Amino acid sequence: MSEQHAFAVLRALSDGRFHSGEAIAQQLGVSRTLVWQAVHTIENDFGLAVYSVRGQGYKLAEGFEWLDVAAIRAGLSPAAAEALTVAVAERVDSTNSQLMQHAASNDLHGLVLAAELQTAGRGRLGRRWQMRLGSGLTFSLLWRFDKGLAGLAGLSLAVGVALARALRALGAPVTLKWPNDVLLEGRKLAGILIELSGEAMGPAAVVIGIGLNLQSPGEVDQPVAALEEAGMQVGRNALLAALLNELQQVLDAFAKQGFSAVREEWLALSAHRDSPVRLSFSHGEPVDGIARGVADDGALEVETAAGMQRFHVGEVSLRALS
Repeated sequence: MSEQHAFAVLRALSDGRFHSGEAIAQQLGVSRTLVWQAVHTIENDFGLAVYSVRGQGYKLAEGFEWLDVAAIRAGLSPAAAEALTVAVAERVDSTNSQLMQHAASNDLHGLVLAAELQTAGRGRLGRRWQMRLGSGLTFSLLWRFDKGLAGLAGLSLAVGVALARALRALGAPVTLKWPNDVLLEGRKLAGILIELSGEAMGPAAVVIGIGLNLQSPGEVDQPVAALEEAGMQVGRNALLAALLNELQQVLDAFAKQGFSAVREEWLALSAHRDSPVRLSFSHGEPVDGIARGVADDGALEVETAAGMQRFHVGEVSLRALS
């Protein structure tokens, strides 16, 4: 049973009405057995519930909003619409991996790729990012800077500010965790993965990957949150447009002023400022201290027993201490 057939059957069921297996089979030019197999894939692999009623056929238990380029572009500001080219894929390995293949092409800038399903989505430090079909947003943005790689310090924090602006405007009281997480009630709502391509002195191409939960992703290896917990009823297309509007503004400001353009805003949104934290590393012992803020280059400033220390992103992981 191919995912391609499952996607085709899912599209047939997306209008919220009952459809007989025979009608779907005729519409798609496949057998009723394949339709039945596709329904099982939709339920077991995609995680979507399907009603099956004798004499009526199949119907999705809940509404499903497909990502749609026209609907996304309809919500963009004039500046974002001019700067961004939006594409949607049903299934990819990783939106970041796809856009990194274009990073060496100097004529591509402002390219957005959103996916309904990622088979190899990943987060920072190689962690896997999992999301049920339709339960959130997974997308990446290719952006170019005239400055070199060294001038991009703090970019993940600036991206977090853009996401927080959009989400708070929609009613979700999110905060930011250094260096790349958006939190809701202390749990991870969204993650950011930055991948770079370019020269030390510039120019540089950046692929910004973002995953955001609208609904619970199911069993994962860390405490997570979903926008539905904040009572938000915004659709995925409208939400993606709102995020892209803020990203365009913040990235333009970052290109001119670096992280200092949004540093004070990040500090105001910090989840752990003046709180006990533990920093863990890929090598060496953890460091405990009080998080005091971030520098203009995005480095975390922690007051430790050895005095004030600065930590850069690298292979550092932060968690709060109770």
